[in-house]
Amino acid sequence: MAISKILVQGIKLHAYHGCMHEESIIGGKYVIDVCIDANLDKPSTSDKLDETIDYVAVFEIVKKEMAIRSKLIEHVAKRILSTLENSFPTSVKIEVKVSKLNPPIPGNVEQVSVVLTNK
Repeated sequence: MAISKILVQGIKLHAYHGCMHEESIIGGKYVIDVCIDANLDKPSTSDKLDETIDYVAVFEIVKKEMAIRSKLIEHVAKRILSTLENSFPTSVKIEVKVSKLNPPIPGNVEQVSVVLTNK
C-alpha cells in the first residue's frame, strides 16, 4: 500500500473570525490549505471518483466551516479537520492550515497561520 497525498491549496475565502468586534462586522481574508494522505492505489488505476478523496467535497467542507464564526482560527481549523476526518475515514493523515491575511496586529504582518494535523 503506497500512501499518496491529495492537496487542495490556496482556498481563498472571506470570513468573520477574530476576537475584535470589528472583525465580526467587516471580516477578513483567509487562505486555507488541506493535505490528505491516503492510499490512492485503487483510484489511480480505476479512474473512479467515488474511490478517491473528492477535492470538491474538501472545498465544500472548508467553505461551510469557515462560514461559522469563531474567535480563534485554531477553533476553525479543528472543526475543518474533524469534519474532514468524518467525511474521509480512509484517510491516513490530514493536515489543515488556516491563514489569516493582514491580521489586526500593530505592525506590518502579512499573515498568521495555524496548522493542525490529526496524527
